[in-house]
Amino acid sequence: MITIRKANDRGHVTSDWLNTYHTFSFGEYYDPQHMHFKSLRVINEDYVKANTGFPFHDHRDMEILTYIISGELQHKDSLNNTSIIRRGEMQLMRAGIGITHSEFNPSKDTDVHLLQIWVMPNAKALKPLYQQKEFHQANHTGKLILVASPDGQDNSFTIAQDAKIYAAIIDKTQIDYVIPQDRGVWIQVISGDLTINGIAIKNGDGVAITDESNITIDGNGEFILFDLG
Repeated sequence: MITIRKANDRGHVTSDWLNTYHTFSFGEYYDPQHMHFKSLRVINEDYVKANTGFPFHDHRDMEILTYIISGELQHKDSLNNTSIIRRGEMQLMRAGIGITHSEFNPSKDTDVHLLQIWVMPNAKALKPLYQQKEFHQANHTGKLILVASPDGQDNSFTIAQDAKIYAAIIDKTQIDYVIPQDRGVWIQVISGDLTINGIAIKNGDGVAITDESNITIDGNGEFILFDLG
């Protein structure tokens, strides 16, 4: 079964510094029909204006990934990490027993555009951690690049969940993906026009895939694929 979560159907919240779209219920946006997909709890598409950002706030018991689409994001946390995340890089923050952090757009004139992704961990009260990696998926057009996995395979982030997360850019190419039995796949389109088994999707759309043995992804665009136990 292939079910599309259209971009325009997502929750949409705006303020004087933030424009955000919520695939699943988050904050003041609540939709009991869209709480999560398996262990995938949050996909927020954020546009943060220049010289603004999220002040220090707390998280716990969540695996949090940040994917930069354009611009730069400055991260600071209670583990004394300070970094700038740029296009081609991703961040993993394990909230565990508790972590405090801020996210700020250091640019004077350019928005930062990003996805923030939360995966529910398979254990609580883990030790918090922070990691940042370069993946350069643009150098591997037409391939799935593993960015997170339970065992850190292929230099991916190690996350505390039975999940594999891939990033990909395709340019009039095709990716075939075999789905192991009893697993679900979520695809989040970042940009472009794609088809999944012949079904058209575009930027901002999410796709829930269950009870399918394989999928074929065609077209021209960028996306993230979540393979979830």
